[in-house]
Amino acid sequence: MSDLRPDKPFVFPRWANYLLPALVLMSLGVGPYLVVSLGLGGSPVTTDVGYQPVQPVDFSHATHAGKLGIDCRYCHTTVDKAAFAAIPPTQTCLNCHSSIKTDSPKLIKVRESGLSGKPIEWIKVHNLPDYAYFNHAAHVTKGVSCVSCHGRIDQMETVYQAKTLSMGFCLDCHRAPENHLRPLDQVTNLNWSPPEGDQLKIGLELKQKFGIRDAAYMTSCSTCHR
Repeated sequence: MSDLRPDKPFVFPRWANYLLPALVLMSLGVGPYLVVSLGLGGSPVTTDVGYQPVQPVDFSHATHAGKLGIDCRYCHTTVDKAAFAAIPPTQTCLNCHSSIKTDSPKLIKVRESGLSGKPIEWIKVHNLPDYAYFNHAAHVTKGVSCVSCHGRIDQMETVYQAKTLSMGFCLDCHRAPENHLRPLDQVTNLNWSPPEGDQLKIGLELKQKFGIRDAAYMTSCSTCHR
């Protein structure tokens, strides 16, 4: 028979006294931990910055835009005219490469595309969500350089996403566009920098010249979500 009797209480080990406080602390900590973990894990800094897909053709922006100094608009012809910065057709490549480096193995797919008429399937690097409206021309024609959103493309062998392009990233610029504006003839000059200490002065002058609206309008939801 068991020797347990009503007058003999159960005796638990001493460590059991810490179970309740430990459970309370754990329950209080799990919520913030999940929020922080999911927030950091889903942040564009974690998921997007550094995204560098392997392209079907080994095209070097460092060589073409950097070393050779080809203007961005030669290939991306609609960047200052339309919402979308056009991907160059194969013929744009062949304008030069029909007579330059014609036997290069790097250009096999370019030559095949030119002969077949089938476009090269480039992989999109900078991909905004469908609910965010962005117009390239509206920015480029108001003095916002390619470098502000894409980084030093002219130094990249293979293009990667250098900026978060998050909502916060856009709002920081929309609240104070004068920090990013430059003369129109320098928009595609990714190596341009203002005279020391003059960015704010130049930016404010250009903001007035281009008729850029105040922060209240620029940060309105309908500006980007239409």
